[in-house]
Amino acid sequence: MSNASIDSLIKQFAKLPGIGPRSARRIVLQLIRKKDQLMLPLIEVMQSAAEHIVTCPVCGNLDTQTPCSICDDPRRDDSILCVVEELADLWAIERSKLFNGRFHVLGGTLSAIDGRSPQTLNIPSLIDRASDERVKEVILATNATVEGQTTAHYLTEKLSDCNVSVSRLAQGIPIGGELDYLDDGTLGAALKARQIF
Repeated sequence: MSNASIDSLIKQFAKLPGIGPRSARRIVLQLIRKKDQLMLPLIEVMQSAAEHIVTCPVCGNLDTQTPCSICDDPRRDDSILCVVEELADLWAIERSKLFNGRFHVLGGTLSAIDGRSPQTLNIPSLIDRASDERVKEVILATNATVEGQTTAHYLTEKLSDCNVSVSRLAQGIPIGGELDYLDDGTLGAALKARQIF
């Protein structure tokens, strides 16, 4: 590999969240040193993922099937819809194994400063799903940040015309905390102690 190829690879890894230039260099060096054990299998897995993983048109999850395995699971409770900001939040709740309802991924939060308006989020399909007579409760599992709180209040207003109860995760999630970083016990307790608005 030429230096340009190595530099290009380092730049690509450095674009990933939580990986800076130094970490990217270490990762690339390890991949090059163990090309047969690490790099080639990684290329194969990434190529397969790029070809087969799709976004679920119902909830916004990622899967190799459409609708996703969560939306397609008949054992799930259709009466409860859990709304999360991002896919990582859905995965965090799924890891807890304490929620058996359906999900809806917004794709972010409202933020005037960052230019995220209601039109940029997956809100219209949420209202459509909440209007389904099978849905009895919508859990707003947004992060305990200013943007998460603002989004939850906005959604509460939008859902007021639907025939559903709207709840939020209980206190215990630290202000400024994000669901993806919580331990399973804290997340499970917050889900069980959610409150109606």
